[in-house]
Amino acid sequence: MGEDGLGPVRLPVDRETYQFDEWTIGYTKSHILKSVCINGDTCVAGEPGCCELCVYNFTLALPHLPDMVFHKNVLRISHSSSGAQLEFNPLDALKLVRNEKLDLKVACSDEWRESRPEAAHTSDKVKPFDWTFSTEYSGTVNDRFRVEPTEQRIDMFKLMRKEEILFYHNLTLFEDELHDHGISLLSVKVRVMPSGFYILLRYFLRVDNVLLRSNDTRFHYEKGNDYVLKEFTHREAKVEQLKHLPPALFTNPDHIVDKLPVVRKVNEKLTIVKPE
Repeated sequence: MGEDGLGPVRLPVDRETYQFDEWTIGYTKSHILKSVCINGDTCVAGEPGCCELCVYNFTLALPHLPDMVFHKNVLRISHSSSGAQLEFNPLDALKLVRNEKLDLKVACSDEWRESRPEAAHTSDKVKPFDWTFSTEYSGTVNDRFRVEPTEQRIDMFKLMRKEEILFYHNLTLFEDELHDHGISLLSVKVRVMPSGFYILLRYFLRVDNVLLRSNDTRFHYEKGNDYVLKEFTHREAKVEQLKHLPPALFTNPDHIVDKLPVVRKVNEKLTIVKPE
């Protein structure tokens, strides 16, 4: 209850926007999703008053959510004259988690079940699903962008040039420690410079002594263009393939990701659809 005794304490929501030409770049940031239904498990799908946890559970139908879901953490990039919008949110990301049996057999999958008391007491135990929460989510775009394959590439050397940073933020969308056997983490960073803006959406998975995986999606807009370049890269390696690297690197995505072999890469152009 709040100090006035009139209701639950409302935790603050942090928000900020930055205007860059016709682009509005903004984020909201707040606490993690509650782990229990605030309505005593009486929520009904689609009805007003359904709590945030139940909205996730009804929408996703996963046996369990990640330990930490930052359901209010959203990054949104909007173009004023066209209405084009690019957004990053945890719900859309978790929709892409496979609700099927995972063929990654390690000891922690059993320990994961034992650590979830609600799973241990169900008659059919936990339904098979990807307990690593792997997702190839690459952002949510509206129909004011035309998305098509492209031969153009993001110029990483240009991005590495020293340039004033006008706006920067880093948001975690969800995180799970796999019952202390690694980490599953989705985060998004945005950086605005005088020349344009750059976004990195990264899903990173480390299953200790077993596997490392990353799904990176990069977006680059250069001032004056009517399009945003997008590059999705899936990397993966078993730990036994990385014996030549010091294990200390494995805990830092920024240090290890570029050393993982590329499995798949997709390059696209998001062109702004001008209003008629």
